[in-house]
Amino acid sequence: MTAWLAIILLIGAVIALVVARDSDTIIGLAQDDFARVVYGLAILVFLAGVFSSTRGRYLQAFKHLTGWLAAMLVLVGIYSYRAELAVVADRVVGELSPRGTQVNVTRSYGTQAVRIKKGWSGHFVAKAEIGDKPVSMIVDTGASTVVLSHEDARRLGIRTHDLRYTVNVQTANGASEAARVYLDNISVGSVVIPNVETLVAKPGSLHQSLLGMSFLSRLRSYEFAGDYLELRE
Repeated sequence: MTAWLAIILLIGAVIALVVARDSDTIIGLAQDDFARVVYGLAILVFLAGVFSSTRGRYLQAFKHLTGWLAAMLVLVGIYSYRAELAVVADRVVGELSPRGTQVNVTRSYGTQAVRIKKGWSGHFVAKAEIGDKPVSMIVDTGASTVVLSHEDARRLGIRTHDLRYTVNVQTANGASEAARVYLDNISVGSVVIPNVETLVAKPGSLHQSLLGMSFLSRLRSYEFAGDYLELRE
């Protein structure tokens, strides 16, 4: 019974540490100190239980001791490698997700990251938010700036009839002009970039908005790997 109590203590500690990973303290203790206190307490409870239940039977005590210590070490190991295991879990979920899926992923040291799976069209389409409104944007490293279609710009509340279309751009439909604006922020999942230089295309010149380099170049990094694109803030 006491051995199970020790295991429950360790499981509870692991859960508390995972839940409070963004906090510096747990019940007034630094996270490392909290882990050491609970781990030490669990060992004491476990040893007391083993020796009280196997008094005088040293071989049986040794077998119980090694078995339960192995179980506790497994739990400690799982917690120690929680960041690496989270990355593996993210990758498994990504493989099982349909094309076009966008998910926030776990990274160490508080880094925000989003993984996008290539869509059926062959493009990476980011599900962005601008001013709390959703906008689907093709990730385009060949575009020097973010470019909004005229329709998306109007839907976002930009006064398109007041804009000056003085910037020459090259689109799939040929040469055109666009207007320069600055957006307060663009968020893709948990990744948020403020004050983003953006162009608004003329009506009919662009069918889908582009997430260009004025956003991508301000990330910590971005990486294409097969069917996946990862954006890291």
